[in-house]
Amino acid sequence: MSLVRWDPYREMLSLREAMDRLFEESLVPSWARGERPGALGVPIDMWESEGNLMLSASMPGVKPEDVDIRVTGDTLSIRGQVREEEERQRGSVRIQERRYGAFERSVRLPANVNTDAIDATFEDGVLKLKIPQIEEAKAKHVEVKAK
Repeated sequence: MSLVRWDPYREMLSLREAMDRLFEESLVPSWARGERPGALGVPIDMWESEGNLMLSASMPGVKPEDVDIRVTGDTLSIRGQVREEEERQRGSVRIQERRYGAFERSVRLPANVNTDAIDATFEDGVLKLKIPQIEEAKAKHVEVKAK
């Protein structure tokens, strides 16, 4: 077992770094961190299943007609608009909530997918994409003949 000298300043430095991160995240504008201002985040899950690339995106409060899916080259882009209003009355209190905003999320697709046959379904605020995979080109062996 070795002894390590205790340095109280090392622990203070880590606290200082944590405070710096806290202030940076709350005070630095989102556009300075590379995020689009006002853009909503869309969580995406992607996995392979039975010869297909599957993608699932959670979009609560979004209507299917407000979602736009585009494929450009090897990039899949999901864009949309959230327009949700809720109004409730509880006794003498009236509650109104509105949620508006645009979102966009882009993902690079692997080379072995058929982007012409994408199947998109939208159910209960979840967008599901099924992208068929194509067989990758197999390497061919070329025999060299001597003359």
